[in-house]
Amino acid sequence: MSLESVRDHLAAAAPDLELIVTEESSATVELAAKAHGVVPGQIAKTLSFQLKDQVFLVVARGDARMDNKKAKAAFGGKVKMVGLDKVENLTGHPVGGVCPFGLAQPLPVYCDVSLKDFDIVIPAAGATNAAVRIAPDRIAEITSAEWVDVCQPPQTE
Repeated sequence: MSLESVRDHLAAAAPDLELIVTEESSATVELAAKAHGVVPGQIAKTLSFQLKDQVFLVVARGDARMDNKKAKAAFGGKVKMVGLDKVENLTGHPVGGVCPFGLAQPLPVYCDVSLKDFDIVIPAAGATNAAVRIAPDRIAEITSAEWVDVCQPPQTE
């Protein structure tokens, strides 16, 4: 049902976008990058966080890591990741398919500025083998997301 909720949301908010369903799993950043032929940073991962009783989502480039100090400053307190056992119930999407579209309930969405390193990013689309190609600004537009700077720059080797 999660894929259907994303399909419905995008049909209403962005009918020009096409869902991409692959044979192989794209449940992790590495698998998604391989399935879509892009670098891991171009995968837009959606993370579920909690601050006290407030749950919210942060969409960031796939190879970025949350910076606790920046997150505390941006959100006004220490945030913690939502337990994997609760993510699907809160978002309506399975772990590995979590995205900011077609949510089971309204949740605040934040886009990390790290997404702007790419013209097009690929977030999941409600299933572990579904995604969409989309410009970062469009994600923010469709989800009414606020832009934040809460991630560390990707590590270069």
